[in-house]
Amino acid sequence: MADNSSDPIVVLMTAANREEASRIAEMLVDGVLAACVQILPEVESVYRWKGETRREQEVLLLAKTTRARFDDLASRVNAMHSYETPEIIALPITDAAEIYLKWLVGSLSEGS
Repeated sequence: MADNSSDPIVVLMTAANREEASRIAEMLVDGVLAACVQILPEVESVYRWKGETRREQEVLLLAKTTRARFDDLASRVNAMHSYETPEIIALPITDAAEIYLKWLVGSLSEGS
């Protein structure tokens, strides 16, 4: 089986507010767990939680990283997040500009 640990992924996460999102983003980039984290302005989430439909304003984070970094990234985010069950979802990057992918993987190699 091929080693896919360097495959690039985008990790979607939500945070309760801009300050929490900024703390998470800086921790991930400073800790070389993500090459880049984008913080999107307020989004509205509608979801089921403990038997009730909830509606909340949240901040969305998009982190670019690799599969190899995902477990550590998720663990560190869980440890500092204000939510009991934070959203941490990874999606594969199936196509991207080669120069961007080289930068992404290279940025994460600097911390190894």
